Amino acid sequence: MKRMLIASALMATMVAAVAQKSTAEGIAEYRKMLEDGNPAELYEMKGEELWKKKRGPKNASLEQCDLGKGPGQVKGAFVELPRYFADTGKVQDLESRLLTCMERQQGFDAAEIAATPFGKGEQSNIESLVAYISTASRGMKFNVPQGHEQERTMLELGERAFFYRAGPYDFSCASCHGSDGKRVRLQDLPNLTVNPGDGIGFAAWPAYRVSNGQMWGMQRRLNDCFRQQRFPYPGYGSEVITALSVYMGVNAKGAESIAPALKR
Repeated sequence: MKRMLIASALMATMVAAVAQKSTAEGIAEYRKMLEDGNPAELYEMKGEELWKKKRGPKNASLEQCDLGKGPGQVKGAFVELPRYFADTGKVQDLESRLLTCMERQQGFDAAEIAATPFGKGEQSNIESLVAYISTASRGMKFNVPQGHEQERTMLELGERAFFYRAGPYDFSCASCHGSDGKRVRLQDLPNLTVNPGDGIGFAAWPAYRVSNGQMWGMQRRLNDCFRQQRFPYPGYGSEVITALSVYMGVNAKGAESIAPALKR
């Protein structure tokens, strides 16, 4: 009887392992099938148009926006963000940097855009711009800089924020992404405290979400993480969001970007 119970337990463990592997493989195959028709391409095209189009109170384009590679240079910028910008005196990710350019060059109100709900108005336009800019670095490897003192400070802040536990469930970012082998429902959860590899975790965002038909930048992705932790959202373009991006970006050093990717 004892041997039968042990054998049954071993069989159940093996079946569960096979089922989990099959599910993960099935999701990977599903994504592969949809890659050629990734709707993110529509956002990329809209983003390119927005980058070149004269808009805003100043009737200007974003073609002189400096994303870290020089005015107007898009290729390679995405995989080196967040980074320190001397003209603002702070570390910025792609979305907060775009806010700066939209305000200074086009005359938009950055605070008003930051307060706009995701997917609405200029918020929607920023996500299209993010799709366009990230596409220009697709296949390139992440190399988020750490040469400036403020960049190193943001890395430390990001690490602390990643492991900070609070809220009604006593969750942190590390609760889901702090070790290997975790999953939620059918979704594998990458370990973001180390380099999870090409096209995984930080290297896969922004992404088109099939489940809701929306394009999500990293700001919206992290907002959803805070929501699931039952934390108050820290605000669009806030330092804690940038710091978390620095931490994940530094950990992703050398990983190949597949953004904008396709997500469930």
